[in-house]
Amino acid sequence: MDKPKPQDWIPLIKPYAKPDTLRSLRQVADTLLPLLLLFFLAHKALSVSLLLTLALDMVAALFLVRLFILQHDAGHGSFFPKRWMNDLLGFFTGVLTLVPYHHWQLSHARHHATSGNLDKRGVGDIYTMTLEEYLKATPWERLKYRVYRNPFVMFFIGPVYVFMLSYRLPLGYGSDKPSVRNSVALTNLFLTLLLAGIVLLFGVKTLLFVYLPIQYLAGMVGIFLFYVQHQFEDAYWEHDPRWEHLKAAMEGSTYLKLPKVLEWLTGNIGFHHIHHLAPKIPNYHLPKVQEEVDLVKVAPTVTLKDAFQIAFADLHLHDEEKRKLVGFKEAHRRLRQKPARA
Repeated sequence: MDKPKPQDWIPLIKPYAKPDTLRSLRQVADTLLPLLLLFFLAHKALSVSLLLTLALDMVAALFLVRLFILQHDAGHGSFFPKRWMNDLLGFFTGVLTLVPYHHWQLSHARHHATSGNLDKRGVGDIYTMTLEEYLKATPWERLKYRVYRNPFVMFFIGPVYVFMLSYRLPLGYGSDKPSVRNSVALTNLFLTLLLAGIVLLFGVKTLLFVYLPIQYLAGMVGIFLFYVQHQFEDAYWEHDPRWEHLKAAMEGSTYLKLPKVLEWLTGNIGFHHIHHLAPKIPNYHLPKVQEEVDLVKVAPTVTLKDAFQIAFADLHLHDEEKRKLVGFKEAHRRLRQKPARA
């Protein structure tokens, strides 16, 4: 049977790739206004209970995740019909999410173009070694990779490193482009003004116990979502020229089936397989695609319970022979066998 060609499936999904300006503006309002209200309530709660403040921080963090999804759509040019509208929203939401818009936009586009491609790893993704690469690596290289893939480092230290430190510098892919450097510098400038405003209007205590926890918790949720939607046992990986966009989307991304409230708060990012297939589809059209287009129903479905199991599973290395992710336990079993073969 011939593999599906773009001309076979693009007509099926193209009708959904049309932003609705009013609906997009409504999403901005129903995300940003509750986020600001929750920030204010958490600030007020500091005089009542720190636990209440942290509870409100957690809810606000979910709205910040939703705001990032709107920025994410803008980065794909799918949120508004006009580029300047997408770029304007993307930049200002990037100040609130700590993600410099143009810098992230470039690396994320690379991620979409190379997801699941073994020859083009390392930009905008969670880096994954093959089993063979790990076995050939030096002890120091293996240790660094194990630390990087450790769930505690990934989910608890990762938010600080990624969002609060690395995004403040124009490093990595695209850093040679003036637009990227300017985006980072301008985002940092506006961020500095925002932080100064928070301290002046609300005080240092609000910065420490409201603003920073919201950012940290949102970063943790964001990394968790991204991780579980690409790092599962049977995730698609392939070398050029056999790599296929359709397979990378349908077999390399999960359909993370969340409760409706979390689905809304995460901006439908659980329909990640559809998003990878057609990033020009606005987030609010993704559930309709899942319901109406049979093509996308082949993607692996993952529940929230499954997602937590994936996040902490020993699945960190792609075994090219078995065509699936395996763990460090399997790798070190192989390493112990090497002297016996000599």
